[in-house]
Amino acid sequence: MQMAYAHHQKGESSIQQTEKELFHSITKSHELYHTFLLLMLELKSFAEKRIELRKQKNRPTEEDLNPNLRFVENALLLQLADNKELLAYNAKNGNPWVNNPEVIKGVFELITKSALYEDYMKTEAGDYDSDVKFIAKLIEKVIAPYEGLYSLFEEQSVYWNDEIEFIISMVVKTVKGFKKENGENEHLLPEFKDEEDQDFVKQLLRKTLLNHKENMELIKKFTKNWDYDRVAYIDIVLMQIAIAEIVEFKNIPVNVSLNEYIEIAKFYSTNKSGLFINGVLDKIVEHLIEQKIINKPGKA
Repeated sequence: MQMAYAHHQKGESSIQQTEKELFHSITKSHELYHTFLLLMLELKSFAEKRIELRKQKNRPTEEDLNPNLRFVENALLLQLADNKELLAYNAKNGNPWVNNPEVIKGVFELITKSALYEDYMKTEAGDYDSDVKFIAKLIEKVIAPYEGLYSLFEEQSVYWNDEIEFIISMVVKTVKGFKKENGENEHLLPEFKDEEDQDFVKQLLRKTLLNHKENMELIKKFTKNWDYDRVAYIDIVLMQIAIAEIVEFKNIPVNVSLNEYIEIAKFYSTNKSGLFINGVLDKIVEHLIEQKIINKPGKA
């Protein structure tokens, strides 16, 4: 969506250049995914160092000498710290947090002040599922809203500006999918599921850009009752991509495509975009079926 939008706005990039930019942006998103997972290990390490420093005080308190280890011994964090894929990524690409200790400190202080953390620290250890749920909620409810993190990510890469919320949702999905029995061999999300997945991305972009003129005519035809100039351009781009997917990919049911783009519109465009796109695409699909341009499951 972002690449198709930029391609038409610039009006000077070739399809090959836009395709190259698309795959680079996907690689950067995958990098952000690992960066966020490594953040969890940095928070664990920060907590451990703080515990050790308190033990070394001239006059340590009873709490300093016998600290609550519930967070640093969280089963999910321990499993993540041993994860072969994450360790391999870190060894190859380096620690992205090494120059940002203040951000780590800020996130950790935010965590320790949260009711979620305070309640968790009072619980008994030993329940793997509870540990997983705590980390997932911690990411969603406490870490994700932290503005300092967004500022840092936006400084690090222009490709991360619009990807942060989506990547966080993928990190939460990864955490919730961890299994105790998989130990250090738990798989992380790959950049692409397989070659077919990668080819789908390439073909969808190409078909969207190559069929731009024809798809624009379809959209204009079925938005006659709307002030076309006032329609959000991102909605038009989304409908172009949706039409390309519906027409070109015979194995994807129509309703799957429709639902996907309606959800994307809700996330990236206006509050009314989902309903608007749904209405227009419904009419376009009916037309394509009547013209026998499409004939596949998902739409009667």
